[in-house]
Amino acid sequence: MTVTTTIIALGHKGEGIAEVDGKRVFVPFALAGERVEIAIDGDRGMLVSVLEASTERAASACAHFGRCGGCQLQHLERGAYEAFKSGLVETALRHQGIEARVERLIDAAGTGRRRATLHVRDGQAGYMRQRSHALEDIEACPILVPQLARAPEIARAVGAAVGEADVAFSATLCGIDLAVLTKSKRAEASRLAPLMARYGLARLALNGELLLQAQVPLVAMGRAQVELPIGSFLQATQEAEEALADYVLAGIGKAKSVADLFCGVGPFALRVAERVTVTAFDSDRPAVAALEKAARHTKGLKQITARARDLFRDPLTRFELDGFDCVVLDPPRAGAQVQIEEIAVSKVKRVVMVACDPRSFARDAARLLAAGFAMRDLTALDQFAWSNHIEIAALFHR
Repeated sequence: MTVTTTIIALGHKGEGIAEVDGKRVFVPFALAGERVEIAIDGDRGMLVSVLEASTERAASACAHFGRCGGCQLQHLERGAYEAFKSGLVETALRHQGIEARVERLIDAAGTGRRRATLHVRDGQAGYMRQRSHALEDIEACPILVPQLARAPEIARAVGAAVGEADVAFSATLCGIDLAVLTKSKRAEASRLAPLMARYGLARLALNGELLLQAQVPLVAMGRAQVELPIGSFLQATQEAEEALADYVLAGIGKAKSVADLFCGVGPFALRVAERVTVTAFDSDRPAVAALEKAARHTKGLKQITARARDLFRDPLTRFELDGFDCVVLDPPRAGAQVQIEEIAVSKVKRVVMVACDPRSFARDAARLLAAGFAMRDLTALDQFAWSNHIEIAALFHR
């Protein structure tokens, strides 16, 4: 069914919201106040045409925008875009009964994302289209760092060698780290080996296992260099990692002992250890091992103790936490609900929290506030340009 309607708001996923016959319809790439023609399928609408454009509509930076599902907001002018990003955080907090404003919005897109995953299907490579299993074939992606400019070409070469696959790229100091995930029976070293020299790859992994390596992929974290484990988490942009690390360093204040929870390969721990001792925890054993190795080989650091521990199943108890002046935590999208409960009843007086999901952040923040903490310096970092994602940092103290 095709109808003409008006978009009444912009939802948290970056989709326009219309009301048709008393029901909400979500329309990607439409903006609040626009008069549009849409094709409706259930509660989803496909934008057919914009009859009256919003004054906030801007020209997109990519020819694939409107089909590719990688970006949602290239059509939104800068001021409205920044308000949307801050609003993601403020609205989530408001739903938890917390009235707070984002004090700073940091543009951390930098020169682009240093990691991305492209899909390869039938000789094409790119991202999935909006709300679809169909692939948008691309030649270039403006959100990637220049080092990954040839990512679509490399992904197609992988597809030619092994067939259907998902190809994850990470830009490192030593070249591109490539991880291929496929169910193809054609996947073998002899087919992929020529890509190493052709594209100057540092490492090539297949289904989580090392296949070929020319150099160990290294990433800089403060004065340290870390050997990146296969599949380990890395902030999307170098600029975001550095901005978050600066925030953490300012947030720990005069603490003399710091617990770094969900530490990963050490983007915070390695920098904090330039000043004070750190005990770091994460369930990712290869990441913890990489952090330990980097700490051993970096001069001038205070002691770093790194331990593999599942903080969802086995959080640090209130008694263990009492040994630290400050807790730094950067949990995954689900947040840190169980660990937050222990922090709330501990004697810890200072918490620096980084988060990538506004809803779980708001839930965890509400628990800390209920335990007598105050929240300040609420900051949003935009490393996911033109998307509906936002990174959050806040300091809690009592």
